[in-house]
Amino acid sequence: MTSVNPDLQMNHTPGHVKHDGHNMTGFVIFLCSESVIFLAFFAGYAVLKLTAPQWLPDGVEGLEVRMPLINSVVLVSSSFVAYAAERYLHKGNLWGFRAVWLLTMAMGSYFVYGQYVEWSELTFSLSSGVFGGMFYLLTGFHGLHVITGILLMGLMLARSFIPGNYDKGEMGVAAVSLFWHFVDVIWILLFLLIYVWQ
Repeated sequence: MTSVNPDLQMNHTPGHVKHDGHNMTGFVIFLCSESVIFLAFFAGYAVLKLTAPQWLPDGVEGLEVRMPLINSVVLVSSSFVAYAAERYLHKGNLWGFRAVWLLTMAMGSYFVYGQYVEWSELTFSLSSGVFGGMFYLLTGFHGLHVITGILLMGLMLARSFIPGNYDKGEMGVAAVSLFWHFVDVIWILLFLLIYVWQ
């Protein structure tokens, strides 16, 4: 006869043990579905570029790379900063976590602002052929993910001021941090596809 450890919490359904790790598993599955969406966009971009008789709009010779490269370095570096914030939280240093987490949010905000500046200086629009549509679709969809990440970080930052909020675990921060790393990896692929492959 088998016995269940009485120290383990039970779900509402009798006989089922609660597993906290299922929340993170569900979140990873969500990120996998997001990956499929981005990869479909990437594949569509590549196919259209290779088959379009005229890829760039009239009067456009290519994209300026300097500003997007600086933005890319800031965004990718923010992943390391987010990891440092996680380490502070894991050690119980809430003020260290808050300061470094806020720095991560600032770096993400800088990236969004940099993308806004780049968009405002472009000589083509969303309706400027296939390239214009794909460019704004890909960078805009990614930018939406960056803004979502910043908002989620703000939520985690606010929750850090609730006494004892992270005493039972750091799953929320770990999930948001994982989302942020995902957004950074997607941007690296996006940067290579759009700005390097010209």
